Amino acid sequence: MSSGMCPVCGLPKELCICEEVAKEQQRITVKVNRRRYGKEVTVVEGFDASEIDLHELSTYLKSKFACGGTVKGNTVELQGNHLARMKEVLMEKGFSAEQIKN
Repeated sequence: MSSGMCPVCGLPKELCICEEVAKEQQRITVKVNRRRYGKEVTVVEGFDASEIDLHELSTYLKSKFACGGTVKGNTVELQGNHLARMKEVLMEKGFSAEQIKN
């Protein structure tokens, strides 16, 4: 296959819908953990890292919530408690509302 073709579906990269389909199939869990000194961290887990670009998603979420964060394994960790708005922001990004639970 040429470099302009998706290795999964065989469509050209600009027409590829693999990531959109993968977003609808993810079972995402959002929770808030307390760390040292009472700091809260929002943990978003349940992603399949082979189908979703977690670093790009992390960058998007950090800019949306104006906070710091990181990717650890198949989870995205954001500094602070962002539980209230996380579902709507993930839905804006294309994830299915039924697959996101708090």
